[in-house]
Amino acid sequence: MKRLLKHIAVILGLVTIAMMGTYVGLAVYYHNAFIYGTWINGIYCTGRSIQEVNDELVKGFTYEGVTVEDKDGNRYEISAEEIAYQFDFKKALEIYQNQQDPWMWIDSLFQGHQVKLTPVVSYDAEAFEECFETLPFCQEARPDRERRVEIIRTPQGYDLVNERTEVLFIEQAKGAVLAAIEASESQVSLMEAECYHDLELTAQMQETLEIWEKLAPFQECGVVYRMGEEDIPVDASVVCDWIATDDNGRFLIDESGDLQLKENAIEDFVKALAEEYDTVGSTRQFQSTRGDVVTVEGGLYGNKMDQEEEVAYLTAAFYNKKSEVHEPAYTQEAWSKGKEDIGSTYIEIDMSEQKMYYYVDGVLQIETPIVTGNTSRRMGTPSGVNYVYLKQKNRILRGQGYASHVDFWMPVKGNIGIHDAAWRGTFGGTIYQTNGSHGCINTPRTAMEQLYEMAEVGTPVVMFY
Repeated sequence: MKRLLKHIAVILGLVTIAMMGTYVGLAVYYHNAFIYGTWINGIYCTGRSIQEVNDELVKGFTYEGVTVEDKDGNRYEISAEEIAYQFDFKKALEIYQNQQDPWMWIDSLFQGHQVKLTPVVSYDAEAFEECFETLPFCQEARPDRERRVEIIRTPQGYDLVNERTEVLFIEQAKGAVLAAIEASESQVSLMEAECYHDLELTAQMQETLEIWEKLAPFQECGVVYRMGEEDIPVDASVVCDWIATDDNGRFLIDESGDLQLKENAIEDFVKALAEEYDTVGSTRQFQSTRGDVVTVEGGLYGNKMDQEEEVAYLTAAFYNKKSEVHEPAYTQEAWSKGKEDIGSTYIEIDMSEQKMYYYVDGVLQIETPIVTGNTSRRMGTPSGVNYVYLKQKNRILRGQGYASHVDFWMPVKGNIGIHDAAWRGTFGGTIYQTNGSHGCINTPRTAMEQLYEMAEVGTPVVMFY
């Protein structure tokens, strides 16, 4: 029994010595290699030397350079080649290996070591400076004292120029870009790196900002005048002309501390709008059926804006900052709005050709010869753009020395109208020159009956020679 125990003790001793030898041997082995269970940047490194791991890490690592993004989203490239960028993991591997305790390799049997190392980077500092200084935000940099705060006039209205907010600090930006390169990062946002700062304001700059806070709401009117096919926006480009300034261009402030409007500014705007778009009595260019474009002056037909009502509307809209499409009120309305107010449904009276035409939606419906006012007796039918303002049947037309019955009567200007003329056997030609009417448009009964049934009150009547 004693002999058996002695043998067991000897065996255990040998096993212990063997295990200790193995442990010590592995500790010595790992002294110049990475210990068991070491993974670096996804590479298995157990038992491998620094040089072996470095070679493999360098082989799998690429860096093309850094993309620099400014606050406006503009992106600029500095390539690795431009700055002679180089990298190596050897120093980082040495530091990490020195942190490992080869005598504690046994711990790695139960938990591995997953680490992420970045390479040690080198680059040409002078080349980097040259590349950085060519970036647009460096080229555009100005001294802080030159950065202004002022209100300027533009075609779109007044605008605030504030060059003292979000100013890029160049040295800070350079540091952020260098840090990205040294960390082998592919991009850097100067905004996220907090390279932009606001500069201090002078008392005069503060005053300018206070005025702008009053001015900006003045320009918020969003009314759009619908003038037929045209839209006239009453936006900042218009409203800026309403704001009162002194002879030096300084804004005038009232007793309440608010900006002042120019006297009659809104009235003047509405008046100018009416002068441009009112068409009653205006001169028009008209495409005649005979083929040429004729100039037609005067007449009763057209649009006439209600200026008083529009001044009241626009004043309220301006102060309430309304934003809407608005059709103005009229004291007289044509069938169509805007400058081209005749439209495509109208009566055309060509007094030179002694012809009358009636168009509906641009399609000719009636063509007939007529007889107009007697020119030899100075009773020639006046030219102009008028309109049918009444329709009557069985009317007695009276004048100096005559009383004539007509079946259909459509007056277009005062006592001048379109009507049938049973007393005439022929129409057209040159009859009007010596035997014309007292100014009315004599029309064959059949054509007159058609016209009376089809044309509505309000229909434009274009009359010309």
